[in-house]
Amino acid sequence: MAKDEFDKIIIGIDPGTNVMGYGLLGVKGGKPSLIAMGVLQLSKMEDHYMRLRRIYERVLSLVEEFLPDEMAIEAPFYGKNVQSMLKLGRAQGVAMAAALGRQVPIAEYEPRKIKMAITGNGAASKEQVAMMLQRQLNIDPATMPDLLDATDALAAALCHYYESKKPFPSAGAKSWKDFIKKHPERLAQRQTGEADN
Repeated sequence: MAKDEFDKIIIGIDPGTNVMGYGLLGVKGGKPSLIAMGVLQLSKMEDHYMRLRRIYERVLSLVEEFLPDEMAIEAPFYGKNVQSMLKLGRAQGVAMAAALGRQVPIAEYEPRKIKMAITGNGAASKEQVAMMLQRQLNIDPATMPDLLDATDALAAALCHYYESKKPFPSAGAKSWKDFIKKHPERLAQRQTGEADN
């Protein structure tokens, strides 16, 4: 896979300390397509810190292999178990550090937002997300992974693609007024264009 085959490459990460999912999306001519997806199995490693090191190494190797332009990562789900939240936050942090170390910008999305972007239902199941991804990206059913952490990661990447097409993505401006405030040059371009007509 050559970097110049695509206008943009987005890596999606579904962080976890037992299983980490990843998915890579290529965009060419405004059309997204699957490059690769998979999982990193960590459950056999007993030392939590060694798991974090392995997550960092794997994300870094993916970044160096595919040279993504952006990363989309699923935000931790806030549950009742504080220890689980702490471990998940650490997993997310080391994945982000690997990308930031190579100057890859990061966008973070809540699970409900990702599900809404892919299926239109913020409470959709992992299976429904996987099925919609298969349809939207024309993925061969035979290549669909057994572990849904991979499709969750790919869903984060596709959610980011959809968000980046909006006039003000959720990670940036919150309204037209905020967008104009953050991008006054866009308003000047628009006014100049109208004056030329």
